[in-house]
Amino acid sequence: MEGLTISWIGALAGLAIAIILILRKLNPVYALFLGAIIGALLGGANLEQTISVLISGTQSVMGTVIRVLAAGVLAGVMMESGAAETIAQAIVKKFGGSKAILALALATMIITAVGVFIPVAVLIVAPIALSVGNKMGISKLALLLALSGGGKAGNIISPNPNTIAAARGFNLDLSHVMLAGVVPAVCGLIVTVLVASMLKTKGVMVSDQDTMDSDVDTSKYPALGRAIVAPLVAVILLMINPIGSISGIEALSSFKVDAMYILPIAGIVGMLAMGQGRNILKYSASGLNKMTATVLILIGAGGIAGLISASNLSTQVVGLIEASGVSGTLLAPLAGILMAAATASTSTGVILATGSFGEAILNMGTAPLAAAVMVHTGATVIDSLPQGNYFHVTADSMKMSIKQRMGLIPYEAIVGGTMTIVATLMYGFLL
Repeated sequence: MEGLTISWIGALAGLAIAIILILRKLNPVYALFLGAIIGALLGGANLEQTISVLISGTQSVMGTVIRVLAAGVLAGVMMESGAAETIAQAIVKKFGGSKAILALALATMIITAVGVFIPVAVLIVAPIALSVGNKMGISKLALLLALSGGGKAGNIISPNPNTIAAARGFNLDLSHVMLAGVVPAVCGLIVTVLVASMLKTKGVMVSDQDTMDSDVDTSKYPALGRAIVAPLVAVILLMINPIGSISGIEALSSFKVDAMYILPIAGIVGMLAMGQGRNILKYSASGLNKMTATVLILIGAGGIAGLISASNLSTQVVGLIEASGVSGTLLAPLAGILMAAATASTSTGVILATGSFGEAILNMGTAPLAAAVMVHTGATVIDSLPQGNYFHVTADSMKMSIKQRMGLIPYEAIVGGTMTIVATLMYGFLL
């Protein structure tokens, strides 16, 4: 494959074919692989070179895949033990009905931030949201925006696959990327609460029938003090790395442990704290099963990222940016926005953006951490389109029709757009 440069036309055609196939309901993994194969052939590669492009691309995401699989232990513990539900219930109860939207957004943000997938976080908080919405007269549109916006904010500061992909894409520590996303995340939460509050009476309201199955049996859930042990251990261990490097304390600066070790350790410690040590096999198997679909999509995304990396598409894009006079800094958020919109997935969008445009972004003078945060936040803008599973999972969780769910996309884009603008101003222009 040495010396091979695939035509940018082939790369674009491959990406377009993959998107069309995903929209036609073909399994996203096969769609991404088929797009990569057809794009490589159209771009001038022969059959043997095409395989090399795919293998090279999939190999580039293996570091991310390994860490995502390791994160499955923590995710399994949080979901299967009821710890995530305990945290969500505690937050909503603490804030009460008068601050319902803030409580729901914050609950989903925290659940996502501690390592639960954003669709699962929405599913966990949705029954609480329906019950609160029915009592307080809040529309489904406002409720789901609170959950989705809060989830997006939590997603950019979490040890989830998207953050792992952003960190690995620019060879950074996961903890650095999580910390760098805090200010954009807080801004995203604030905008979520403001916009959702304005939508409280817009759209369909929650009916009594919608809340019939929203009562949750909390009797078997762990106490809050035990439920927060796993995420607390994960955060403390992840934060030791950047604190050590900043402080210059020798004992701390020599402590540098990868997230691949930290996340499973935190899950196991949390499991023991909740008295669930006997369920280690069950919880870890559940976490692994929940990660499998994401891992497969990441591998598929690696294949098409390999195609784009082997092409001259990034050179063409850089040329267009330079010719237009637009700041090269904007390539990072734009890559995140476009790739996530194409695949309707934050993590897949980040993989494609970093694998396809990472080198071009860095060559334009953008620092790796700034690039990671801008790509990552960009991937939250329009990643909830109908070709992805998040759109349908969240619609079902709030008992909304496709048309009703479509009406939420512009408001979700406002939240993601806010985080992207804040990240771009902070890391692209000010810092």
